[in-house]
Amino acid sequence: MVVQVTAMPLFAIHIKEVFCMSTFPKNFLWGGATAANQCEGAYNVDGRGLSTVDVIPFGPDRMKVSRGQMKMLACDEEHRYPAHEAVDLYHHYKEDIALFAEMGFKVYRFSIAWTRILPNGDDAVPNEAGLAFYDSLIDECRKYGIEPLITICHFDTPIALIKKYGGWKDRRMIDAYLHYCEVIFDRYKGRVHYWLTFNEINMLLHMPFMGAGVLFEEGENELEVKYRAAHYEIVASARAVKLAHEMMSDAMMGCMLAAGQYYPFTCRPDDVYTAMEADRDNYFFIDAQARGEYPVWAWKRMERAGITLDCTADDLAVMKEGTVDFISFSYYASRAASADPETVKKYRKPGNAAIMSLKNPYLDASEWGWQIDPLGLRITMNTLYDRYRKPLFIVENGLGAVDTVEADGSIHDPYRIDYLRAHIETMGKAISQDGLPLLGYTMWGPIDLVSASTGEMKKRYGFIYVDKDNDGNGTLTRRRKDSFYWYKKVIASNGEDLD
Repeated sequence: MVVQVTAMPLFAIHIKEVFCMSTFPKNFLWGGATAANQCEGAYNVDGRGLSTVDVIPFGPDRMKVSRGQMKMLACDEEHRYPAHEAVDLYHHYKEDIALFAEMGFKVYRFSIAWTRILPNGDDAVPNEAGLAFYDSLIDECRKYGIEPLITICHFDTPIALIKKYGGWKDRRMIDAYLHYCEVIFDRYKGRVHYWLTFNEINMLLHMPFMGAGVLFEEGENELEVKYRAAHYEIVASARAVKLAHEMMSDAMMGCMLAAGQYYPFTCRPDDVYTAMEADRDNYFFIDAQARGEYPVWAWKRMERAGITLDCTADDLAVMKEGTVDFISFSYYASRAASADPETVKKYRKPGNAAIMSLKNPYLDASEWGWQIDPLGLRITMNTLYDRYRKPLFIVENGLGAVDTVEADGSIHDPYRIDYLRAHIETMGKAISQDGLPLLGYTMWGPIDLVSASTGEMKKRYGFIYVDKDNDGNGTLTRRRKDSFYWYKKVIASNGEDLD
């Protein structure tokens, strides 16, 4: 049998490539993302209860508390807590959403503060003031045609439930979480279509207190505690997906991970395997949420570590029934890994928050040492889609940097524009050349907010500058940066005009 192939002229291929490179779907969701605990403030206003981030201080103790290595379940006079006021979006949300609308946002990702709805985490009667606040916030989005994308739990385990159960160490957290979900699903059904169950669920392994309200007691097997908490969150996520589909026929439920491909530091097979294993730490969670079961290697890994997982037949059944509709993720940087202890010692540097990585000599880095790798985004997107075959949603991507307010009030941030342009160009290629289904892009964070990893304000991400410094001083006045006008142009052109 002879197959005749008609060759396409080379110039036609080039034209097609140029045309497709910057093509985004007509309904692509452009927007931005924030978290309640990093921007709302008003931590004790209108009946809101304490959550984990409220008690994580600014300064040298921040990471120790975040990792569960230093017990802090209340605020004291010795520390400062930047989340208490943050940028006070609670009292400025109408102004802020109007600014998002001015940029042309199609979607706004935000989180609901669990303790604003249920101050003690499992209250029989929800806090009406908290529900009403999000009513108004959602209505304000819809007034401008902005689709809400809500993160149900974004690093804000109720302190009362940590005192009561030990946070996500305890199976009873599942029912508390489901009660919370039922309250907000019932209240906001018909107005919210996109939901995420847990923010960066894999960060539980790196910052267990911030991620899951987990504190370690003397003599505890810390790895076993982390895997147990992970299992309970995964089961809770599956049950929430089932519940959402029952209560809201139009709901799209997603998982969310802190993503970023691990590269082998060299082509030594040992380095390749080490990088694969590091990636597995992240994919363990999403394998369960997207495929409905743990991978075989995860069971073997737990067996070798002597970990007994509290996993019931009902758990396994609900995981199968409650798989997510799409995969959302944050992407700031790629990572590198090596099996050689000397290489690790020489090149080890902090990556995203508490995630450690080796310094990649082929990449530039931000002021905070996060390496800038736009192609890594495309690699990560392809890996995720190859693995799960579900639509993707980039829900965090941005550059933390020091911004300077000029004498005339202007703020020039070409470094931020350059970073975002390179990543958006890469997104376009992943869509047009690789054929990946990407639902949208919510950059982090469109307005300056408190950094989750450092608690700083000077580490700014926004298109909108907020007058506040690391010491808590400032007027909270909002100002448009140069990037504000650039992103407005990007959205208006649906990603075609990136200049």
